Amino acid sequence: MALYPSLEDLKVSKVIEAQSTIAAKQASVAIEAKPVAIEAKPVAIEAKPVAAENALYPDLQELGDYMGLDLNSEKLQADMSLVPVTDSGQVAGGQSTLGNMLAPVTGNNMGFHRAEIKAGVREVTLCKDQDRKVGLRLRSIDRGIFVQLVQANSPASLVGLRFGDQILQLDGKLCTGWSTDKAHKALKQAPEDKISLIVRDRPFQRTITMHKNSSGHVGFIQKRGKITSIVKDSSAARNGLLTGHNICEINGQNVIGLKDSQIMDILAAAGTTVTLTVMPKAVFEHMVKRMSFGLVSLMDHSTPEV
Repeated sequence: MALYPSLEDLKVSKVIEAQSTIAAKQASVAIEAKPVAIEAKPVAIEAKPVAAENALYPDLQELGDYMGLDLNSEKLQADMSLVPVTDSGQVAGGQSTLGNMLAPVTGNNMGFHRAEIKAGVREVTLCKDQDRKVGLRLRSIDRGIFVQLVQANSPASLVGLRFGDQILQLDGKLCTGWSTDKAHKALKQAPEDKISLIVRDRPFQRTITMHKNSSGHVGFIQKRGKITSIVKDSSAARNGLLTGHNICEINGQNVIGLKDSQIMDILAAAGTTVTLTVMPKAVFEHMVKRMSFGLVSLMDHSTPEV
């Protein structure tokens, strides 16, 4: 079963598949047809326009109007190379520039890659800086230990730790049931030259990929980083963005603690495809509880490497 980054990708992929199926059938009929000698006789034929309903999304105009996207034949022809099609006209799954996803609209979008929440666990190794710190603040939630803050240009940021990551082990010790104080004490007592962490990527968060319309909007309103409204029939509505969630990242870039104007500037510069990383409001508020504005201002807001 094929997966798609967004509803728009699914719809365009289906159109490409349908067009490829028609083309394959027409080619098959042309090959099977045998030439027959027929005496040519002049016949008067009245020219009649071809009914529009017999065409399959001519120039993708119907689909473009429906989803408010800038979809034209030239763009779709270029993007078809991202969607492998079998001889029978079916879109082949499991082969695309986005791993196991088919993405004729999203394409090979770097923001999508930066925002990816990977399944499974990974090990990271970090060292303390000259001040014997790693630039990491932890928080205990539901008997688990989570990353509450990653300081900019710190050892923690250099190894790719992010807000919301879960720490499963610290130097071989299970963190389940630890308090916040115990986690910080373990970090403080860890050796300076090598600290081993087993990490699960952001289990409380999810990503949603959307596409800007011709006006440059994806269709939601936010205030202080919280999504307050969804625009009807927008890409945000089509792809299941919900109110009552806080924006943690835009195309993989942390935006927690930024002003509304800064968040809007990042959205405006994000290109036509936007991937939001969001967290339910209740979990987010618990995660950032007791964090002063001064601490939040130290958070790493750089664009992560892929």
